[in-house]
Amino acid sequence: MRTMTSWFRDTTGGLPRTFWYLWTGTLINRLGSFVLVFLAIYLTQERGFSAAQAGLVLGLWGVGGAVGTTVGGTLADRWGRRPTLLTAHLGAATMMLALGLARPLWAVAVGALLLGMFAEAARPAFGAMMVDVVPESDRLRAFSLNYWAINLGFACAAVLAGLAAQSSYLLLFVVDAVTTLVTALIIFARVGETRRVTTPAATKGGPAPAGALRTILTDRVYLGFVALNLFGALVFLQHISMLPIAMGDSGLSPATYGSVIALNGVLIVVGQLFVPRLIKGRSRSHVLALASLVMGVGFGLTAFAEAAWFYGLTVLIWTLGEMLNSPSNATLIAELSPAELRGRYQGVFSLSWQVAGAVAPVAGGLVREHAGNAALWAGCAAIGGLMAVAHLVSGPARERRAARLRPPVEPVTPVTAVRPPAPQAAEAAATAPAPS
Repeated sequence: MRTMTSWFRDTTGGLPRTFWYLWTGTLINRLGSFVLVFLAIYLTQERGFSAAQAGLVLGLWGVGGAVGTTVGGTLADRWGRRPTLLTAHLGAATMMLALGLARPLWAVAVGALLLGMFAEAARPAFGAMMVDVVPESDRLRAFSLNYWAINLGFACAAVLAGLAAQSSYLLLFVVDAVTTLVTALIIFARVGETRRVTTPAATKGGPAPAGALRTILTDRVYLGFVALNLFGALVFLQHISMLPIAMGDSGLSPATYGSVIALNGVLIVVGQLFVPRLIKGRSRSHVLALASLVMGVGFGLTAFAEAAWFYGLTVLIWTLGEMLNSPSNATLIAELSPAELRGRYQGVFSLSWQVAGAVAPVAGGLVREHAGNAALWAGCAAIGGLMAVAHLVSGPARERRAARLRPPVEPVTPVTAVRPPAPQAAEAAATAPAPS
C-alpha cells in the first residue's frame, strides 16, 4: 500500500494548480469528443450522402484543421494563450451545433471546415500554456498525465457515443458542444494568461517578433523533428483507415474491429501513468528510437494477421510504442521552442498531424491497391526502422539545441558561516542601546 501511495504521489504530486484545471478541461472535453469518429457513419447512414460526399466533408474538416493550427499558434503568441483558447472553444461549440443542424451538403461542408478550424486552433495555445505553467523537470509527468486523460476521455466517449446515437444523432453534436463549453468555462473562471513577455517587440497586442516565420522555416533541427513526426503519423493513422479494411478482408466484422481497437485505449489508460518512471533519466533519442521501432514492428506484423487475436496482438505492440513516444515527443517540442514563439512552434508541430491525417488514408489506399496488403504493412515496418535510425542520428543535435534554449541558471552565492558571539557578548549586544 505504501508503494502505491508513494508511486501516486511521485506521479501526480507537486504539479501547478493551473495544470490540473487544464487537465480537467481536457478530460471533460474528450468525454464528448465523438462527433468526428461517428461523422462518416452519420453522413452516409443518417443523412444519405454518398461515400464521396462524406469523404469531401471529412477532407474539409482536415483543411480547416490545418488553417486552425497555423492561425491558433500565431494568435497564442500575439494575442495570448487564454483568449485564443476561449475563442477557439466557443467557436467550436457553436459550429458543433451548426453542423448538427445543417441540412444541405454545402452547409454541412462549410460547417465541417469551420469546426475543424476552431477545434484545432485550440491545440497550439493549449500546448504552449502547458509548457508555460509546468517546470521543465515536471513536464514528462505532466504530459503523460494529460495524454492519459485524453485516452481515458476518448475511451469513455466511444461508449457514450454509442448510447447517444441510439437516441438521436443530434444528441452527439449537443453533448460534444456542451463539453466544449464546460472546458471554456473552466479556463475562463480558473486559468489566467500564462504568456510571458520576453522581448520588447512581444508586448501585449503588439507586433510579432521580427522574422518569426523565417525563424521557424530556417530551424532545421526543429523541422527535422517535425518531419519525423509526420512520417510516424502516416504509419500510426493507418489504424483508422487501412486496418478496418484489412480486418474486413479477413472476414471480421466492424464490431470486432471496434473491440480490437479498443485495446489501444485500455492499455494506455492502464499503463500510461507508469511510463514516466520507466523512461525517466534515459536518453530521449533512444526512447524515441525504440518507440519508432516498436510501432513499426506492431504495424508490420499486421501483414500476417488473419484472426482477431492476432490483430489484437499487433494493436497492443504498436500501442506500447505510442505510449513511449508521446511523453518524450511532448517534452522535446517544449524544449525546442523559443519562449516568444512557443505557440507558433506548437502550431507547426500540430500541422504535421493535420497533413498526415489527409495523406495517410490516400497513400495507404494507393499502396494497398497497387502493391497489396502485405506491402503496405511491410512499408510501415520499414518506415519505423528508418525513423529509429534517424532519431539516433539527429538526437545529439536536438539535445544541444534544447540546452542552448534553456534559461540560464541563477548562480548560487555561497553563504559564509558566521561564528555566533560568546554568550557574554551576545547579552551585551542585546541590551546595548540603539545608536542615535
